[in-house]
Amino acid sequence: MSENPVQENKMGVMPIKKLLITMSLPMMISMLVQALYNIVDSIFVSQLCEEAMTAVTLVFPMQNLMVSLAMGTGVGVNAILSKALGEKKYEDANSAANTGLLLNFIHFIIFLFVGLFLSKAFVMSQNDDPVIVGYGIDYMKVISVLSFGCFFQIMLERLLQSTGRTSLSMISQTAGAVINMILDPIMIFGLFGFPRLEVAGAALATCIGQMCASLIGLTLNIKANRDITLSISRIIKPRADIVGRIYFVGIPSTLMMAIGSVMTYFMNKITGKFSSTAQTVFGIYFKLQSFFFMPVFGLNNGLIPVLAYNYGLGDKKRIKEALRFSVCVAVSIMLAGTVLFELIPQVFLQMFKPSEELLRLGIPALRIIGLHYPLAAVAIVLGSVFQAFSKSYFSLFVSLGRQLVILIPVAWLLSMTGSVTNVWWSFPISEVVSLMLTVLFFTVVKRTVIDRL
Repeated sequence: MSENPVQENKMGVMPIKKLLITMSLPMMISMLVQALYNIVDSIFVSQLCEEAMTAVTLVFPMQNLMVSLAMGTGVGVNAILSKALGEKKYEDANSAANTGLLLNFIHFIIFLFVGLFLSKAFVMSQNDDPVIVGYGIDYMKVISVLSFGCFFQIMLERLLQSTGRTSLSMISQTAGAVINMILDPIMIFGLFGFPRLEVAGAALATCIGQMCASLIGLTLNIKANRDITLSISRIIKPRADIVGRIYFVGIPSTLMMAIGSVMTYFMNKITGKFSSTAQTVFGIYFKLQSFFFMPVFGLNNGLIPVLAYNYGLGDKKRIKEALRFSVCVAVSIMLAGTVLFELIPQVFLQMFKPSEELLRLGIPALRIIGLHYPLAAVAIVLGSVFQAFSKSYFSLFVSLGRQLVILIPVAWLLSMTGSVTNVWWSFPISEVVSLMLTVLFFTVVKRTVIDRL
């Protein structure tokens, strides 16, 4: 690879709107494809039986925990790498990139053992139906034992995003999603002579897609990412100070996202008090909401390195302009989600071969939960400031407030009414609190950091 360049990175000179579109649009498209494959994956699984769909729902908290750890570490690497490039500290940037790969290998080893020894206990803690438990064990073992694809895909894509090469990141992510969607029906139903693996086939298709995306991401970083240099010598000899800085920024982000795993686990238990169908409704909702949340997260992923880079440069004007534009885009996307969930919830549910009971429970669920989407958009974009400026602990406080301190207790209290429909109101209620906390913490960061640049 060539040496690190000395010319100015586009994140410091390109007009903000054009820069954010250039950086975020590829990630928004790739994450939209990612959301689509998640939905398609669930559609294929739902064709087996409702129990299979419920099983995948019960494993989701553990699957989300893996993604949370990978993405949280990526946030730490992202913030350090982008800021180091803005300050022209190329050795720090290279060290952050290589150390991130080592840390995610260690994370894979942890989940390898979790999948081998804890799958049965984890699934049975949420549902004791033997059919559902059997499907759940099959799914969880595969996604855990082969989770190295998940960890390395996310980190290698983060390295491309951190240096402004989001179009290359899109290639990696989209390729993995497309491969997954192609393999899903083949491995689930045993097409073209392949053995019928059912839910295990869905998990295997996901893991193979992630492995392919990892190889593509590695190739693109080696061949086309001129801002960093990946090498075995740097990977096996990490700098202690870089490890500490990655985790200082990354652990709050990991915990913030992992809170979602805790939330979904307890929501599975709360809805399970009513029926397995109620658990399935919750799982379907989580798949559907990704179609609107994922593009906003893609926008956020493009915004964070822009904020971090211009923070390194000390350019307050560009930071504020980037935030204003991103809020407008995010709210527009999420408002579309609210409108669709209010008008045609049955159309979304029909994709999952629903029973009459699932439709009865699912239609009001989508209409109620979808109300909070525009509020969530504002909170997500403003929260990017916390990650970009190494203030991720604020994001952690917001997530704790939204998903554990408010949502779960409110959901539990509403479940005492005897109606699962009432439980869904916990989502809009918690989002109002989340937005209030986000605005409060954003005001603190604006006054103490942005306004002082």
